[in-house]
Amino acid sequence: MTQALYRKWRPRKWNEVVAQEHVVQTLRNAINAERVGHAYLFSGPRGTGKTTTARLLAKAVNCLSDDLSNRPCDECANCKAVNEGRFLDLIEIDAASNTSVEDVRDLRDRINYSPTDGRYKVYIIDEVHMLSTAAFNALLKTLEEPPPHAIFILATTEVHKIPATVLSRCQRHEFRRIPVAETVKTLRGICTEEGIEADDDALLLISRQSTGALRDAISLLDQLSSTGKSINLELAQNVLGTATNQLVFDLVDALVNNDPALGMVSIHKALDSGSDPRQYARQVVEYLRSLLLMQMGNEKAIEATRDVKTRMHAHSERIELNRLIEWVGLFNEAIGDLRTTWQPSLALEVAFARCLNPKSQPVNQSPETEIPANVSVTHKVDGPTAKPVEVEPRQPETELREKAKAAREPQPEPEPAEVEATGSEGSVTTQDVMAAWSRIRAEVKARRSQAEALLNSQRLVQVKGGTLVLGFQSETLKSKMENPENIEVTRRVIYNLLNADLPIQCIVVIGKDASGTGETSIEPDGLVNTAINLGGKLVHRD
Repeated sequence: MTQALYRKWRPRKWNEVVAQEHVVQTLRNAINAERVGHAYLFSGPRGTGKTTTARLLAKAVNCLSDDLSNRPCDECANCKAVNEGRFLDLIEIDAASNTSVEDVRDLRDRINYSPTDGRYKVYIIDEVHMLSTAAFNALLKTLEEPPPHAIFILATTEVHKIPATVLSRCQRHEFRRIPVAETVKTLRGICTEEGIEADDDALLLISRQSTGALRDAISLLDQLSSTGKSINLELAQNVLGTATNQLVFDLVDALVNNDPALGMVSIHKALDSGSDPRQYARQVVEYLRSLLLMQMGNEKAIEATRDVKTRMHAHSERIELNRLIEWVGLFNEAIGDLRTTWQPSLALEVAFARCLNPKSQPVNQSPETEIPANVSVTHKVDGPTAKPVEVEPRQPETELREKAKAAREPQPEPEPAEVEATGSEGSVTTQDVMAAWSRIRAEVKARRSQAEALLNSQRLVQVKGGTLVLGFQSETLKSKMENPENIEVTRRVIYNLLNADLPIQCIVVIGKDASGTGETSIEPDGLVNTAINLGGKLVHRD
């Protein structure tokens, strides 16, 4: 049976470990100084070398070479035995299959036996976070005071599940995701040794698809090489189920040109060709992220071909930064939604629809006044004067809904809305903020979802004295919104959208404004907001 490439090309010496120099150097220094610890914890993403490094450490401490700096030598009897899986003093345990306290007690009973062939018995416990609480407790004493001939190496992808009592008894090493450039370099070396023909673009796609897990990348290369064909970009896209770059370009073209038809066609064409919906969404996010990096002056961090970068430059010049940030957030959100949706294309379609640039009206820069207790909303129309729609304080919700519905009925084309007010509150008004409120919330959500949830719960939005006043129904919600991070991200978003730096004040409101004169709450979906969007105007009533 042919051996899998990821097993065949598993590192056998320290210098073959890829992109984990911070771990390797520490372990080599410990071996050279003969100060190897009794318990180690290797944590990090899958496929980054945790188990491989654990085996190298087991080889090194039992290597027969006289030169400490040359351990493991990969040539002595013990090193060869480890390579061939017949070294009796290396015990590998899968914690996912041995989770009970009885399994750990059995291990604890056997640990006192002396090594058979080497100087140390090395226990590698993989996916250690799967152990039960009782099993961890049974392991604690052994980890703290093991026999002098025993070394424990715990490996996990979910270090947050490890009890603090276990963490404190281990030397901890964090493994990092493998950079794309390092992955491509490693794959190219394997292709050269194995006689596999592969294009650079195909290897780049494989590396990006593996998301930092070198083992996954080598497995994907093994899968593609089994086709018996030269590995090019088209073959890699077909076998891996990824969308072509052109379909990503088409979707971004549709966003830039506000072309709904082209966007929907691009999404359906990608899925109909066999692309995985989540992978297509990831590619869109990755492309939009590259545009963001380009706009932020970090083009060197973009891994792409020259042709793709040419397209990126063309798109980057036509997209505003705030819109780009919003798009990244919406499509990134779609990746999570695709896990649960019953319709593969639904989350992509919704994300695309939300990204489309609506026909926005110019921001009203007229002076602002406080929203009074009594507000009249009217339309100017040709012919008989339309009856004003009035909002009286504390009206029942059903009556407000009925009047909002009436305001949405077809009307003669209104003239531009006017705001009749006395006094000045600054260049940005309450109407300006309310008109952009949905976009403000969307962009805040992309940056900090907690802040957006709090904005959604507000009962009052008002620009007063050059300050944005946000009213909440309880002291708890108010205090949470006053978190400096929530305030800062909201101010930045408003500055990006409205070009105004508004200080934010949070208050508690229960139906009345601070002066007690009447209702001050303006709901984003309420009557006042609806009428303003239809071209209405706000006037004082004495």
